Amino acid sequence: MCGLAAGQARAQERITVAADVLLYGDNTEFRNPFREGETLFGAAPRVSMLFDFNARTSLQLGIFANTRFGGNRASELTRPIIALTIQGARSSFIFGTLNTPRVAEHGLARRSLGGGGPDRTGPHGLLPPLQVETLAFERPYENGFQWMVNRDRVRHDAWLSWQRLNTPEHRERFNAGINTELDSSGWFTIPLQLHVVHEGGQQFASGPVADSVAAAAGAVLHRRFGPWAGRAELLGLRSRYVPDRERAERSRTGTGAFARASVEDEAWRAHILFWRGRNFVKAEGDPNYLSLRRTGSLYGGTRDYAEAGVTRLFRPAPQVRLEVSARMHRVERHYEYSYRVVAVTAARFALKGRP
Repeated sequence: MCGLAAGQARAQERITVAADVLLYGDNTEFRNPFREGETLFGAAPRVSMLFDFNARTSLQLGIFANTRFGGNRASELTRPIIALTIQGARSSFIFGTLNTPRVAEHGLARRSLGGGGPDRTGPHGLLPPLQVETLAFERPYENGFQWMVNRDRVRHDAWLSWQRLNTPEHRERFNAGINTELDSSGWFTIPLQLHVVHEGGQQFASGPVADSVAAAAGAVLHRRFGPWAGRAELLGLRSRYVPDRERAERSRTGTGAFARASVEDEAWRAHILFWRGRNFVKAEGDPNYLSLRRTGSLYGGTRDYAEAGVTRLFRPAPQVRLEVSARMHRVERHYEYSYRVVAVTAARFALKGRP
């Protein structure tokens, strides 16, 4: 027994206090048949303790809050942080509180699936038609399973996140997805994305059983030109929207094409993107891309969307990243603008061992 206790004491070599804060100010001056404008202004702090059992296994315990500035409550959402992480040489598995949103994760490490820029800051770096970027601010807290890989040729994020339990009032809800990039040559990448949103549950039949799934695949060309990096993307998408399994006439199958080009250096990024879709409806997708009006009626023709934007990155300290961006949007015949300020901080304090 004494030997076991001594072994456990030696295994718990490092205890670290982690303080991570995401501050966001997002203003969308939209007024079109598909999406309403809104302002998201607040902060999402996470304070936790990291217990490293060894070089590969750690436990994180803490508290999360999402505070909307100007609100009547101190926090719109307060939740515990409970995460077990098993780390490999180039991969990690998380059970519990997930490592999202990606804007917080890649904010201090540029090499990631998402990258910088307002069009890439969704919770898992998915294309906006699959998952709207502002979920990173409206829902910056997820629980479930997550498997991430960051190798020279493969970058991968797969997750299952539970959002709501099945109760007499409503169905359960979860989302799951895969975001993978296969770098085949150093300048040519194959992106693969899949996202599923499901509402169901067997304990209580409180509402319809619904499914929304969409996938994207294509090609990305990326090259460096001195201090600048250029990137051109072309992807095809397909969606299946089933709002009620018992009413097949309401289901829709849609398609879309997404093209994006960007150029960036250490401080600046400029991008332009184009979208064409038909019958493309996706739960959690950006309404500017979808074939569904705000009234709930289906848009029968081909949807067109385009945007152009510029982003400025500031790094006042190694633990701080500040990103300021502005965009112009064309939604059918409507021209609108938006701007965003996002700050990410990450502080670590060692209580035992080295941070």
